[in-house]
Amino acid sequence: MDKNLIIDKTKEYVESKLGGEGTGHDYWHVLRVYKMSIYIGKKEKADLFVVGITALLHDIADWKFNDGNSDIGPKLSKEWLDSLEVDDDIINKVTKIIRTMSFKGGTTNALQESIEGKVVQDADRLDAIGAIGIARTFAYGGYKERELYNPDIRPQKYTDFEQYKKNIGTTVNHFYEKLLLLKDLMNTETGKAIAVQRHKFMEEYLDQFYREWDCTELDSTFIEIE
Repeated sequence: MDKNLIIDKTKEYVESKLGGEGTGHDYWHVLRVYKMSIYIGKKEKADLFVVGITALLHDIADWKFNDGNSDIGPKLSKEWLDSLEVDDDIINKVTKIIRTMSFKGGTTNALQESIEGKVVQDADRLDAIGAIGIARTFAYGGYKERELYNPDIRPQKYTDFEQYKKNIGTTVNHFYEKLLLLKDLMNTETGKAIAVQRHKFMEEYLDQFYREWDCTELDSTFIEIE
């Protein structure tokens, strides 16, 4: 089993599936998660092959674009790895991680048992916060035709995955319903350290967003509008 060849072929496969995707769940997202996973994996002494393959395949069929079906991603991943004659033990590790790693409103068990799962989950969550996370959130909100912000619509706390899937709230509410929760859900010490700075950036962004929304940043340095 030529691990480097499998990684290279999997990158090509994922790019063919997700290249040009416009919601922030594109090939470049996958590549960032792959790079971050390898970085964290080295620090945390994980199996870098399992980490790399899982990171590359983790969004091959996201439930958000498949009517909430969480089984398609693991199924496609298994079929792909079978075609490359990857060992069954590795395939089982990869598909198990993919099946359980996604955030589903905080109502579904997404705890990872293996260090490889913890690493990839952290890397994926890190790409959902910070500057890139903000950009991806608004890209996805536009795709879902959500309001940018509506002060009359409050963030929700979900009781189950079905309720989370049917969410029609605003894009800004998504910060409170998911993004700002992720810092405290990191698994690894490496992931936690990176998350702190990205979390702080989101808080600063939201502070500025509300100042501009309410026009409270205006002061005497601005020309009065008559």
